[in-house]
Amino acid sequence: MISVYKVGPACPKKSDGSSTRGNEVGRVAKDENVQIDRLKLGPYETNSYILTCPRTRDSVLVDAPAEASEVLKALKDTHPRYILITHSHIDHIGALSELKSKLRVPIGFHRLDAKGLPLQANMILEDGGKVDCGYMSLKILHTPGHTPGSLSFLIGRYLIAGDTIFPGGPGKTRSPADLKLIIESISSKIFVLPDDTAIYPGHGDSTLLRKEKEEFAIFSSRSHDPNLFGDVLWLSS
Repeated sequence: MISVYKVGPACPKKSDGSSTRGNEVGRVAKDENVQIDRLKLGPYETNSYILTCPRTRDSVLVDAPAEASEVLKALKDTHPRYILITHSHIDHIGALSELKSKLRVPIGFHRLDAKGLPLQANMILEDGGKVDCGYMSLKILHTPGHTPGSLSFLIGRYLIAGDTIFPGGPGKTRSPADLKLIIESISSKIFVLPDDTAIYPGHGDSTLLRKEKEEFAIFSSRSHDPNLFGDVLWLSS
């Protein structure tokens, strides 16, 4: 089922970049259609992203790791409309209950990660669906492997990837079957996107899709232990 959730109209995109330290807000992308700010929060320096429509100031928060007061501060010049969760690990949802109670906006996540979350979803997000907010339109990609319900969110040439893909490799997996699954997710949902797509992961810095495809080609050209899983790097595993 394709689901569309709306607050106001919908839109297109382009690019620009910078970074953040500690729990300060860093502008990682801005064009006429979307502004993306990043916060590094909590003991694992988990990335939380605020996507804001420049025309309406409506915003979407992706992940709620920790330090709710810092997130609220970063949202204060926007009109928060949704909280979207990439996956159910505690380092991505530690502040979810507090932010939900303060912001009183709908929460969306994939049904396969529902058991790991402290709250019920207002929206069950499906692969291929959309979340529209102001003049922004986020496409939902189901990218399982790190968790069964892992999601990524695409807006133009920007991908908020959660813990599915990082600079140099896939997210951590718990079994060889999970590694196979996350590679399938990356190959079929992410590597089919334009080469200049900027990838914003759940921890650390951004990367470019072209670079990850090139390194993955080297990884896939080699033979690997059938029991490989865990922390995998394209060039050295």
